Amino acid sequence: MKTILLINGPNLNLIGSREPEIYGSTELDDLIEAARSTVKDTSAGKVELTPFQSNHEGEIVDRIQAAKAEYQEDFIVINAGALTHTSIAIRDALLSVAIPFIEVHLSNIFAREEFRRVSYLSDIAKGIICGFGPQSYQLALSQAVNELLDV
Repeated sequence: MKTILLINGPNLNLIGSREPEIYGSTELDDLIEAARSTVKDTSAGKVELTPFQSNHEGEIVDRIQAAKAEYQEDFIVINAGALTHTSIAIRDALLSVAIPFIEVHLSNIFAREEFRRVSYLSDIAKGIICGFGPQSYQLALSQAVNELLDV
C-alpha cells in the first residue's frame, strides 16, 4: 500500500475560525476527512493518507525525516503555513528525504502580501497548488495519487 503524508503547519489547526475571509470556514478536521475521501476515491483504496499538524518547525522537520526513515511514506503534500516563507530547515528536510512533494495553500499566496510571495519550497516541489480553498488540497492529493499509481 502506498502512503501520502499530509503535513499542515502553524496555525492551520485554527482554520475555520481564523480569518475566514482568507482561509474559509472549513475546519481542519473536515479538511482532513475530505482529504481521506479524495485519496480513497481516486486511488480505489490503493493509497492511504497520514495527516500531521504541528505549530512547531522542529516537529515538522522530525516528521519529514521520519517519513523516510521510519514510515517509508511515498509522497508528501505540505502546507507549511507561514514557515513556507521562512524555513530553510523544512526545505533541507524535504531535500534530505528525497520524497516527492506538492506544496499546497488555501489562499493564493501570490495575491497577498509581498513576503508571502516568496516560498522556500516551490522550486524543489513537484508542483504548487494555491488559491482554491479546501479544493487546493483535493487537487494536490488527486495529483499525488496519480503520481503514485502512474496514472
